[in-house]
Amino acid sequence: MSIEYDNEEFFKQYAEMPRSRDGLSAAGEWHQLKPLIPSLNGRAVLDLGCGYGWHCHYAAENGAKRVLGIDMSERMLAEAKSRTTDNSIIEYRLCGIEEYEYPESTWDFVISNLALHYIEDISSVFMNVYKTLRSDGVFLFNIEHPVFTAGVNEDWVYDKDGAPRFWPVDDYFMPGRRVTNFLGCSVVKYHHTLTQIISGLLNAGFTVDAVEEAEPPEEMMDIPGMKDELRRPMMLIVRAKK
Repeated sequence: MSIEYDNEEFFKQYAEMPRSRDGLSAAGEWHQLKPLIPSLNGRAVLDLGCGYGWHCHYAAENGAKRVLGIDMSERMLAEAKSRTTDNSIIEYRLCGIEEYEYPESTWDFVISNLALHYIEDISSVFMNVYKTLRSDGVFLFNIEHPVFTAGVNEDWVYDKDGAPRFWPVDDYFMPGRRVTNFLGCSVVKYHHTLTQIISGLLNAGFTVDAVEEAEPPEEMMDIPGMKDELRRPMMLIVRAKK
């Protein structure tokens, strides 16, 4: 998984994003993600690629008995720890998603928000999550949409006045490494087709019960550039049950 998030300049710019400053309420996908979260009362929760720890906090505030957030960015974890007061419930660990041990039948709910597009072998992660979930456990994740990751440099094609004309999709059926520019930094991601994502879950043993393409809520339409999000999907939300 990429660790550009430990780049000082990159991290400074990331810290200025609305979702970094204001948390879940400023995340355009939250109004669709939140209703898919099961009851967390008395549950054990694992957050893959926890970042600032917003979902860890949400789990603890909603009755989770144990929460583990893993991330391979030291800067992200330092920020998460600085925002956490209840250390009796929430634990943070410096660990990559691919390196975590995934102990068998340990967690009731596993969540991952905008992290799995940094993973090359996503099918192995799905199998490991299935193994680590208890019976009737739930896996909920949000990943960059395949239409987004298959684009050329993940950017629009603009007209002569700088207005976006269309979103290019190229090499869709050629999954793998992509290098793009994010917050002024060269970032490595991995493109996975929709077939890879859904079939990977089914092959791991999951039952997929919700698939949504994230759309920003009406109250965010005044944010500059947000209306462009309605012209092409940026994020894919999937919930699967063991």
